[in-house]
Amino acid sequence: MTEPLSPGEYRDLLSRALEGTVDADTRPPTSHTLYMPDAHRAALYVDSTVVQGGRGVGKTFWARSLLDPALREAAAVEYGISRLRRLRVSSGHGMDMGSPHYPGPLALYGLVADGALPDEIWYAVLLTALGQPELKESAEWADRVAWVRANPGPAERTIAQADAEASADDVVHLLVFDGLEHLHHDRATTDQLIAGLLRVALRMRFGTRNIRFKVFARPDMFDTAKQLFPDASKLSGNAAYLEWSRTDLYGLLFHHLGNENDDDSARRFRRITGGWEPGPDEDRYWQADRYVPPAALRNDAKAQTALFERIADKFMGSNVRQGRPYTWLPNHLMDSKDRISPRSFLKALAVAAETTRTSHPSHARALHHDAIRSGVREASTVRVDQVCEDTPWVELAIKPLAGCQVPLAQGKVIGIWKDRDLPRELREESARYVQSDRPELVRTGPRHPDDLRRLVQELIDLGVLRRRDKEVDDFSLLDLPDIYRLAFGLGRMGGIPLTGS
Repeated sequence: MTEPLSPGEYRDLLSRALEGTVDADTRPPTSHTLYMPDAHRAALYVDSTVVQGGRGVGKTFWARSLLDPALREAAAVEYGISRLRRLRVSSGHGMDMGSPHYPGPLALYGLVADGALPDEIWYAVLLTALGQPELKESAEWADRVAWVRANPGPAERTIAQADAEASADDVVHLLVFDGLEHLHHDRATTDQLIAGLLRVALRMRFGTRNIRFKVFARPDMFDTAKQLFPDASKLSGNAAYLEWSRTDLYGLLFHHLGNENDDDSARRFRRITGGWEPGPDEDRYWQADRYVPPAALRNDAKAQTALFERIADKFMGSNVRQGRPYTWLPNHLMDSKDRISPRSFLKALAVAAETTRTSHPSHARALHHDAIRSGVREASTVRVDQVCEDTPWVELAIKPLAGCQVPLAQGKVIGIWKDRDLPRELREESARYVQSDRPELVRTGPRHPDDLRRLVQELIDLGVLRRRDKEVDDFSLLDLPDIYRLAFGLGRMGGIPLTGS
């Protein structure tokens, strides 16, 4: 009989397994970290051209997984998508410095400054991936783009020939595009580049049988591109979304615990919980030491609750009225659209393990309920840092509300903004980044900085604010979910306090 893990062993396993999860964009995926929620299957369909997702939901993870033959094979097996085995995959854009497959930041800025059209740039990327001889011989992207502009006929014939050859070989050329928020420091230019990318993607989707693009994009960027390129709406029908349910999140947690590298506690965890299946052997490109959690630990809330209550306190206090950690934790990490970033979820648990170790070392569970609250506070700080990096105007809008208590009347919010002359601050912020000498900084501004009521709606659309009332007027109440409220310094009667004291 396998000896159960002690609270300290569970705590240590959590710390080891969750180390570095917040830095997922800088860590390549491995067979151990590859977890496949059922809801993400559509994102891997070859004909799903656009995959939408916010910060920290797995866009870069899946983009890199598609580029890795071993991880593609894993997805083909687990998701049952045999077409993933018949791909020739190239990177069309990403964060790798010095990539030969696409222009880096400086080269791209130079192309735009010299008047290159977005479609010309992406056709140069496509033709390079397809092996156009003249483009392979040139080391400079400016020369490649110039060749595309000067040789439309040969360019189109190359695409048609590559499509016919791929059809004969029963394969698909797939180009993967990620990191689009880093295309250019000017948001308007970025929007035009994405619109051009989607135009070329649409032509490949409907004009060829065996050449496809896979574009990972934030929803706000896809929405803007659709306004610039009306035909982009044709890509909406087969667009996929990276979303995480509560059971997906806990399945991800248990996957990490059961797949911690060469770890005795992980092996014991698998034996205790039972039903873990090893991956296929190495001749199918999949490491044999990858284990798939049983269905109950992936999809069954009752089974997940029972297991998590071995790890965390049963209640978020002395009794059930204060909530159960299994539901309480994800509920307090949701944005106003009920979306949860797995990165926030795992960060909260990693902090909870460390806080329990330092503040409650002899506790009867691996995670103390107060430590879970500390984890949510830290996850809020990380999330707010991320949203302010992506959309710094959000910080300008919400920071003046610090010290207030939610819910707040819309009229009070607008009054605070008027006192600060928020429209002027937003215009100055936008001008500052357009003129910045740091072109790697890409910033998004509100569409209507001078219309404060429409600004409220933009924050609701982003998931930062929530409207409590059906009637929209100055008396309607606005709320901030805890994932933003805590780090921005707003109070809530009876809610998680801003500090642990």
